[in-house]
Amino acid sequence: MSPLSEPLDLPCGVRLPNRIAKAALSEALGDAGNSPDERLVTLYRRWAQGGYGLLITGNIMVDRNHLGEPGNVVIEDDRALAQLTEWTKAAHDGGAAIFAQLNHPGRQSNLLAVGHTPVAPSPVALAMPGAATPRELTAAEIEDIIDRFATSAAVCEEAGFDGVQLHAAHGYLITQFLSPLTNLRTDEWGGTPERRMRFLIEVVRRVRQRVSPGFAVSVKLNSADFQRGGFTEADSRAVVAALASESVDLIEVSGGNYESPAMGGSAASSTRAREAYFLEYARSVRGEAGAVPIAVTGGFRTRSAMEEAVNAGDCDLVGMARPTVTTTDAAHGILDGSTSVLETHEIQAGMRKLLGRVTDVQALDGFLNISWNVDQLHRLARGLEPDLDRGALATAVAMVRRNGRVSFRPKRGVA
Repeated sequence: MSPLSEPLDLPCGVRLPNRIAKAALSEALGDAGNSPDERLVTLYRRWAQGGYGLLITGNIMVDRNHLGEPGNVVIEDDRALAQLTEWTKAAHDGGAAIFAQLNHPGRQSNLLAVGHTPVAPSPVALAMPGAATPRELTAAEIEDIIDRFATSAAVCEEAGFDGVQLHAAHGYLITQFLSPLTNLRTDEWGGTPERRMRFLIEVVRRVRQRVSPGFAVSVKLNSADFQRGGFTEADSRAVVAALASESVDLIEVSGGNYESPAMGGSAASSTRAREAYFLEYARSVRGEAGAVPIAVTGGFRTRSAMEEAVNAGDCDLVGMARPTVTTTDAAHGILDGSTSVLETHEIQAGMRKLLGRVTDVQALDGFLNISWNVDQLHRLARGLEPDLDRGALATAVAMVRRNGRVSFRPKRGVA
């Protein structure tokens, strides 16, 4: 039997039926009130029938005044408990466990939301066109956000989720606290590596206090942010060691952010030559992780590489992201041996020399690929098949339309 078919028991007692996870992809399928609706149920029912042992949702925000993009689901209280319960039921009916990915965008809130000022550990603007300089969070606001994560997690448990994943990767708020480039504070929340990781540790602790012992608390963590002077592999290993003593049930390894988008499918060719971008790092932190299982997402494309990684103990769980958009039952194919290689679809911006004069084309490619996949998820959520012929121009237009919904209403966080 393939090692990928073996169940994985998490420290809290949650059992994953196999070693393949559908990793988080931002769906942007919340309704006008930022609640889930039948589209997410349709989408996750299809993934649940695809053979995955674990389904991890896309960004669920803990504050509706700070969205990563329009269409994010928000959980601040139990107002959408019935819809959330339908969402989890769709996953469970197919035999999969489901985790809710909880997040706060910090300075990476929607770049096209005119009139909104993001918040962050320090007033360091995102190096992207149109990015506003964030307002520095007060100590009281930091405590409020920590409570928001805990409240969201408690609602998720009530709705039937098997666990939550705290998003501490890809440049969002928790990552901003971890990085010396974005956390310039000298108070108890910054100034040293230990104080920079305090926000994440406090979120983990507060969440664990609010949920039952049998509810999984996991973390998605960057191996590095791939920026000079930023969050390094040494920093990341120290965070893994700290998490290992905090009743964490799973650590998913990833990397990059919007300024250096390894997570968007546009990693450097030298990195992409290795099948699993972050597997080497995962192997190096097994000692620090102790008994906490490790998931690796990014770059796995062949069944043989996945089996080798699990057999060798380099990781306990293999995460698939983009391949699940165009092949929703990818896990079934890997597990039954009918699929040996997964295919992905990648697009690039045109007029690259011209665009290169005004923007980072590689970063733009990352955004386009994220948006292309969101477009496909929206088709799946309507019961349609993916459109593999969709090009960069149509994707760019849809991206602007989707993210360009602006609001001039006063919002918390506006200076």
